[in-house]
Amino acid sequence: MGTCFIIFALEKIRRRGGKWECAWFIILCSTFSLLLFWAYFWLEAHNDYNQFNWLLYNRSGEWKDGTVPILATTAVGFSYITFLMILALCHISLGQQLNLYWIHKVGVLAALITTVSGVVSIDDVWGDEWDIILISLQVYISSCLRFSIGLFGRCLCVNKVIQLLSSCVVIQSTGPFLHIGALAAVTALGWLVAEHVVRAERTKFHMIVLLVYLSVLLALYMAPLAISSPCIMDKNSLKSRPDVIGRRGAPMLAPENTLMSFNKALQQGVSSLEADVTVSLDGVPFLMRDHTLKRTTDIAKVFPDRQHEDASLFNWTEIRSLNAGQWFLESDPFWTVGSLSGRDRNRIRNLTVCSLVEMLRLAARANRSALLFLRRPPPEHPHYKTWIMDTLWAVQRSGISQKRVTWTPDTDRGRVRGLQQTSLEKLSVEELRHRGISSLTLRYSQASKKDIQDFLANNMSVTVYPVNEPWLYSVLWCSGVSSVSSDTPQVLRKVPYPIWLMSPDKYCLVWITSDLVSIAIVIGIFIFQKWRMSGMQNYNPEQIMLSAVARRPSRDVNIMKEKLIFSEVSNGVTSTDEHLYPENGYDIGQYK
Repeated sequence: MGTCFIIFALEKIRRRGGKWECAWFIILCSTFSLLLFWAYFWLEAHNDYNQFNWLLYNRSGEWKDGTVPILATTAVGFSYITFLMILALCHISLGQQLNLYWIHKVGVLAALITTVSGVVSIDDVWGDEWDIILISLQVYISSCLRFSIGLFGRCLCVNKVIQLLSSCVVIQSTGPFLHIGALAAVTALGWLVAEHVVRAERTKFHMIVLLVYLSVLLALYMAPLAISSPCIMDKNSLKSRPDVIGRRGAPMLAPENTLMSFNKALQQGVSSLEADVTVSLDGVPFLMRDHTLKRTTDIAKVFPDRQHEDASLFNWTEIRSLNAGQWFLESDPFWTVGSLSGRDRNRIRNLTVCSLVEMLRLAARANRSALLFLRRPPPEHPHYKTWIMDTLWAVQRSGISQKRVTWTPDTDRGRVRGLQQTSLEKLSVEELRHRGISSLTLRYSQASKKDIQDFLANNMSVTVYPVNEPWLYSVLWCSGVSSVSSDTPQVLRKVPYPIWLMSPDKYCLVWITSDLVSIAIVIGIFIFQKWRMSGMQNYNPEQIMLSAVARRPSRDVNIMKEKLIFSEVSNGVTSTDEHLYPENGYDIGQYK
């Protein structure tokens, strides 16, 4: 966006400050760009902060909110580098040297090294999360964007161009807003570009800067051909609101996978309950996300020597004796404990681990469905081969209709034909039908709008997880998903309609209007700068000072006149000398 200005800035710095100043300006720009990317990533990744903390726990064995120090350092570093960047651009635009103090150079290098280290670490620990940037900027390749094609055809009537572009247009969720913001920024940048390009002594370098600027501006004008969003659509095409599944209940309002958490989720109007199932040493299916009991129980106090053992290696009596709520009050994983009532806190203090039968009976009483994620016990477990039958027996004991229970494991599907079947892997429609699967449960980065529509057209429902942010819920709603699995049903309950929904015709109007306004502003800027420069070229500093004291003749004024004469002669301007002064001129020596 600011390429042309940065090129000019580097040339200006090179002339005034040398190669080292150019190098520091490049380092500053690189640090700013990387921090901007880093800050944007963490802004969009808010949907998955809990997953990030859980990954850290699995690697370190200690539960802590790792996002807090990252967000704090990112905010401080980005604010500091942005401040330096603004000052640097102001200095350069005024023709001054950059001249960073050594303390700022140390700060810039520290910010750059820290950010690079953070990017490398996240790529190692949480590499899949980069998809969230693709979701918000560009994700899904579409064979045909009807709304972009339609609006471009109505606006410009170039059908052949439309056919060529329709095969490579990308769907974007925040693209329309970013496009308008980028257009406004590049339009404002025209002031600086025009100031340096309209000079009389234009060089080849200035023309290159002008061409780069105009190319960027033209690309932004045409960008809506390749920018769209599922939420640019006719209101009549909007499908019904996706159902919300309580992922481990409502884990922000009560400890995950507990009976209280599922009750809270039902109070928020969820259509189904999702749980993680593990089989105990004596064959009782119970709910536990982790492989151990260390994080979500007080096993460190009750069985301190066994806190690192697999959760399935405890019998049900031992598991039931553990407290499953106190950890929630102490660690406050979602920063929500302070908003809970005293009654809820007292209930949480006395919670125990929930069995599968208890959860299914609650779902049956509320006439809701259940989505089960099962974990097979380790090979040394006595129920290693019978874990599926143990789970099916628990389903039968609960009294819930088998049609309301959705089964996720790919193993032994033939033995659970009475249950609803879902796949955690995106397979072809033919393969899904061959396996007897009628639905898919996919991570949000795996489900494009086109994929969702294809599956729905073949009577395959699609559930997307995890969806905790209203903006992501809105985008998936416009994409047509059947349901979403969420840690925040209390938040999504407050989204009765997509956050934003715009018809193609209205977006076409916004697009064309913003382009026309930008064109008018840019032309006006260049005309004004040309007029301003032409006025300044008619005067030099001596002439301006002379006009300021024109009514006060004195010896100093005469000296300035003489300087004016010599400055004009040095510039090759001598025609006015004969008109203003006598042939013999002044005896300059008398003033010495």
